[in-house]
Amino acid sequence: MSASLETLQSPLPPFAAFGWAGRWLAGMIALVEYISALVLAVDVAVVFASVICRYFLQQPLDWAEEVARALMVTQVFLGAAGMVGRRGHAGIDAARGLFPARWRPYLVQLSAWIIAAIAAAIFASSIDLLIETEGQTTPFGMPGWIFIYPVMAGGLIMSILAIAVALTGPARTAWITLGAGIALVLAVWGWNEVMPAAALSPFALLSSAFLGSLAIGVPIAFALALSALLYFLADPSLPMSIYSQQLMAGSDHFVLLAVPFFVLAGLAMEANGMSARLIELLLRLMGRLRGGTNLIIIVATAFFSGISGSKLADIAAVGGIIMPAVRKTGQDPNEAAGLLASSAIMAETIPPCVNMIIFGFVANVSIGGLFIAGLVPAAVLAAGLAAVAVIYGKRIDPSEALTTHTPLLRLIGGALVALVMVALIGRGVTSGVATSTEISAFAVVYALAVGGLAFRELTLRSLMRLFVRSASMASGILFIVAAASSFSFALTIEQIPRYLSDGLTAFGEANGARAYLLAAAALMIGFGSVLEGAPALIIWGPLLTPIAQRLGIHPLQFGTVMVISMGLGLFSPPVGLGLYATCAITGTETTKVARPMMKYLAVLIVGLALLIFAPELSLWLPGRFGLR
Repeated sequence: MSASLETLQSPLPPFAAFGWAGRWLAGMIALVEYISALVLAVDVAVVFASVICRYFLQQPLDWAEEVARALMVTQVFLGAAGMVGRRGHAGIDAARGLFPARWRPYLVQLSAWIIAAIAAAIFASSIDLLIETEGQTTPFGMPGWIFIYPVMAGGLIMSILAIAVALTGPARTAWITLGAGIALVLAVWGWNEVMPAAALSPFALLSSAFLGSLAIGVPIAFALALSALLYFLADPSLPMSIYSQQLMAGSDHFVLLAVPFFVLAGLAMEANGMSARLIELLLRLMGRLRGGTNLIIIVATAFFSGISGSKLADIAAVGGIIMPAVRKTGQDPNEAAGLLASSAIMAETIPPCVNMIIFGFVANVSIGGLFIAGLVPAAVLAAGLAAVAVIYGKRIDPSEALTTHTPLLRLIGGALVALVMVALIGRGVTSGVATSTEISAFAVVYALAVGGLAFRELTLRSLMRLFVRSASMASGILFIVAAASSFSFALTIEQIPRYLSDGLTAFGEANGARAYLLAAAALMIGFGSVLEGAPALIIWGPLLTPIAQRLGIHPLQFGTVMVISMGLGLFSPPVGLGLYATCAITGTETTKVARPMMKYLAVLIVGLALLIFAPELSLWLPGRFGLR
């Protein structure tokens, strides 16, 4: 698993070998990261100011949404470029284990060249788009290039850094893999030119490129982008400008701003000490119970999921604090890591989960309704995990686990500050007064202002690191969304959704709504295991949801089942990306974590089946709030 699935920034490649050029490259990465972080900060300010003007001064800033969207596109593509320089995009490195060991350095090198080629294509395509849209303006009269220049700049910087990263490998390996890649491209082109009757179709290139690039460990975003790129190149009727247009469109949505904002709010809690205080309080209150440490993992993961929205941020916040305590008290770290990954699955539907936001956006389902619908299912899964955790847990002495002993009143005060933030988010969701993006902006301001004043642990340096870290993590997530958008566009042209829709509709009508739900859940588990959550939901959410509605399945129940199923795939062995991230963060090995994790996965599978056959578990609470 690539390093981007850890919430800490990846180390720089060995650019020192390039001399002055290496120092220049390192400076470029730092500059790009700081600009991306600054753009995120300005975006928060714009959205927060817009909310204040609209709801309190009754003078809406009509231009704010367009500016906020343009800033998000800038942050996504610049942040993605910085992550290329750090080799931080998420991929399935474990898939390279399918190949002989002597091949693996070549596969790593080939992946680097593929990223460089895609980055160059994004840059070239964005130039075409800029030329084609010259003189066009946005609905509020702003120049259209405010959305295109960030894609162009990101593509150019990404190209430079990707080539530099590729050249950091052994010279012989680098040139052999470059030559092999060029030869493969020429061979496919030559075959299609010489044998037009037997030419590889655009869809064949798309599907083979996707599966092949995933197998050799190309990061998921670039595997999706490569597949779409080859499709556009193979179809002469499609201008290349549409390629960058689709990438841009995938990240140009106001509702998706909730993703970086909630990630920032959650990481702010960790940076200003709110996370550490809460877990210390839980250790002192619950540590002596049987399975107390296990219960703390479940409770803390559920709590942080209600703030950060990102499972990776949750795992880092909880794992980074609880795992040292697990080791100090002589407990099995593999058991704890397995429970942590399982708790992340449980917390998939606790608002403001990023995947719930993405599903609501692509499937046109109320995000507020999804947030409320996910609470009872999460509670059911948490109860099942807690029962098993207590049975297999043991009692500890909390004093052995704690390195500091903060006064109890201060700990309780810190927990109350954090709980007010959860209440703020929950009230905003259930009242319907503001959108999820506006609520997330308030959460950021609260976490920084109130949390910073209450705990006084945020310095200017740590604040800068916080914004850089948040921008990098959010860019990694949203660049996958952008790439998945171009991939989904290609599938739509091929009418794949229509063919699948016909088949799945026939299956549902023949076997009933419950059978359809089971099939959809199995499909999402499978795709969730090989894709990060966003692309799986973007590809399948818009396709499967209308069929479910025609079969009488409520979209809130369906969304809850889809997101939990995706989480099961994402965090389950042997190839779940989230499990590799958990092991990287907790310092454990996947093969050793898988076995103790099985009992928790069994509980989650039973809980998922219960949610499928008992729709009221998802629908009762939204009905109480009038969101059903």
